[in-house]
Amino acid sequence: MSYRLPVFKIQAIRESSSTADYRRVESPFAAAEILRAYLNGADREHCVALLLDNRHQVIGIHTVSIGTLNASLVHPREVFKAAIVVGSAAIILGHNHPSGDPTPSTEDLALTSRMKQAGELLGIPVLDHVVIGEEQRFTSLTQNGLF
Repeated sequence: MSYRLPVFKIQAIRESSSTADYRRVESPFAAAEILRAYLNGADREHCVALLLDNRHQVIGIHTVSIGTLNASLVHPREVFKAAIVVGSAAIILGHNHPSGDPTPSTEDLALTSRMKQAGELLGIPVLDHVVIGEEQRFTSLTQNGLF
């Protein structure tokens, strides 16, 4: 008896685009500015991944999860799916705090640790996790020694 097996083709589809003052991420400030431009006006927590090439130029932005006012469900397979498809050399995680306070929560720190471990296994390092607040405020977990 023969079975029909599905054959899959995986491809990235450009959904839209975003403008930013930076293309290459050389500092947490540059990452924060790119994320701020992308997340501008979001009223709920959005978790995104900046997809980077070998020179840390952004080759794409992937919205991993849109949550509630103060939480977002994030799983490693969703974080790294787009990174694998587009051939990212590294990623930077980012999310906004609609409250305006960019202080990372205990959950943010646990998520970062989990994603860092997953990235190490996949060979796609997580370089930073940037939390966006209001009025140009942000927290870089790497810059603050929390990574």
